[in-house]
Amino acid sequence: METNYPSGSSQGSAGIPGSLTGSSSSASGSAGTSSRMREELSSLKRDLDDLMSRAADLSERELSEARDKMMMKFSDMRTAARGIAEQARTQINQGVDVTSDYVKEKPLQSVAIAAGVGLLIGALMRVGRD
Repeated sequence: METNYPSGSSQGSAGIPGSLTGSSSSASGSAGTSSRMREELSSLKRDLDDLMSRAADLSERELSEARDKMMMKFSDMRTAARGIAEQARTQINQGVDVTSDYVKEKPLQSVAIAAGVGLLIGALMRVGRD
């Protein structure tokens, strides 16, 4: 389903440059995944800008195909973002559980740590106002 355009540039299916087909992020490694998401968002923006600049020259069918491909890519990115959010939620819940267990096991140490952190924050805020 390759479409040829008079511009002569190399283009993917439906005439949109870039990798609109088969691009989905895996949710392995949050740092790598988030940078891949940024790259895919940039790619989506470039593809959309290119489509908008050539929209007047495209037929209804070509516009429809390009829109469908972009919506599929957007859907893939949204699914990957949900995976990242779920990973973050799991890690936060684990951190809360570990902290809760620590406070239950060592309540006096926990109070002392909280007081120390409070004093440190208070001192930093006082220095910031002076």
